[in-house]
Amino acid sequence: MTQCLRDKGHPHTPVLLDDAARTAQQAADVLGVALGQIAKSIIFKRKPDNVAVLVIASGDRRVDEKKVQALVCAPGQKLGRADAAFVKASTGFSIGGVSPVGHAQAPVTLIDRDLLRFDEIWAAAGHPHGVFKLQPADLLSLTGAPLADVAEQELL
Repeated sequence: MTQCLRDKGHPHTPVLLDDAARTAQQAADVLGVALGQIAKSIIFKRKPDNVAVLVIASGDRRVDEKKVQALVCAPGQKLGRADAAFVKASTGFSIGGVSPVGHAQAPVTLIDRDLLRFDEIWAAAGHPHGVFKLQPADLLSLTGAPLADVAEQELL
C-alpha cells in the first residue's frame, strides 16, 4: 500500500495500529477522531456483470443502496451485497481492510459527498490494522471517482 500511495503522489504513509480497525467505530476510537472522519470502503456487487462497486463513505453515515444502484446500474439491473470471497477476489483486500486504492481489479467507485465536511479523514490501508491520513479532496485525485449523494437521509 505504501508504494501505491507513493506512486500516486500521496504525502502520507500508512500507519500500523496496535489495535484492529475493522469497523469505522474501531478506527475512530483508536485514532481519537470523530466517527465521520473515517472514510469507510463498502463493496457492492453489480449483479449482471459481477463488477465490484466501491462506495467510500463517511463513517457516521449509512449508504443508501438504492441511490448507489441508480448511479451505477442500467435500468432493470440490480446491485447486491458482496460476500467476503467476492470482496477478496475483486479487491485483493479482506473485509475490514479494504483501501480506497490499490485494488486487484479496478472497481466502479463513488465518493460520498458527506466526507467533504472534514478537513482530515482516515482510510483503510489494505489491512485491518492499517490506515492512512488524507484530505477528502485527495480521494478524488487518488481514485478518479466522482462525488455522489449516496448516504441515507438523516432523520430530523
